[in-house]
Amino acid sequence: MAGQILLVVIALFVLIYAASALRIIRQYEKGLVERFGRYAKTIEPGLNFIIPFIDRIVKVDMREQVVDVPPQDVITRDNVVVTVDAVVYYQPTDPVKLQYNVANFIAAATKLAQTNLRNIVGDLDLDGALTSRELINTQLREVLDDATDPWGTRIVRVEIQRIEPPPDVTSAMHRQMKAERDRRASILEAEGDKQSEILKAEGVKTAAILRAEGEAAAIREVADAQRFEKLTVASGEADAIRSVFQAIHDGDASDDVIAIRYLEALQGIADGNATKIFLPLDTSGVLGAVAAMGEMFNKGADQDA
Repeated sequence: MAGQILLVVIALFVLIYAASALRIIRQYEKGLVERFGRYAKTIEPGLNFIIPFIDRIVKVDMREQVVDVPPQDVITRDNVVVTVDAVVYYQPTDPVKLQYNVANFIAAATKLAQTNLRNIVGDLDLDGALTSRELINTQLREVLDDATDPWGTRIVRVEIQRIEPPPDVTSAMHRQMKAERDRRASILEAEGDKQSEILKAEGVKTAAILRAEGEAAAIREVADAQRFEKLTVASGEADAIRSVFQAIHDGDASDDVIAIRYLEALQGIADGNATKIFLPLDTSGVLGAVAAMGEMFNKGADQDA
């Protein structure tokens, strides 16, 4: 009976010992084994065995974590007090450093972020602080990443949640923005009026040019028509003269015929109100023919007598 009780006690001890020796580490964790209070090794996720009552496991969460930086008042370079807060995202990279190099990482990271945020915003004026969120985020992340590297973490990103000026400054900014928008609206309206007047003037100018070009084209067409008419008349007269000359030449006209035609021409010339008549210079032959004809007429009269 005593032997059976002893066996049961031993079995229970073995079961308790085995249960104490088995440790399960989750996928997002890493385990730090401490033996007699001193770091011994790092165990990976899964089922692990330790020495009960001698080894102790400290589990470290390796997932990305967030630190909320509380709001604080910061004085900008142009002496304006603004309220600034942020959030910091970090991820453990070395569980040993994170466990043994810093006592309270959250508190340390928060104070570090507040201090550096105050320095970065303090180097900017109000307008720069309000419009340079990305610059502030980048600079703060670089500073925190360098500072927290001995603690076995990596700063993933930093986001500024709020940069809020005092109410009176905010009201003044609203008035300034409204005035600026009114000024831009006035400028745009003036530019519109200017462009409208320019377009109207260009339209009038173009219309005047087109009208002048049309009138010039009409004048040229009339002049061309008149010139063509004169050329046509001159060409007809030239053809008529050539025809007459050719007829005379073909008919072998004598000086008597030419003289008669000359007298007829003189009759047409003298049939007017002109006080002076200019005769061609080379008229000796024609006048000679006229004189011969006069003599013929005189001889004929003498014979009749």
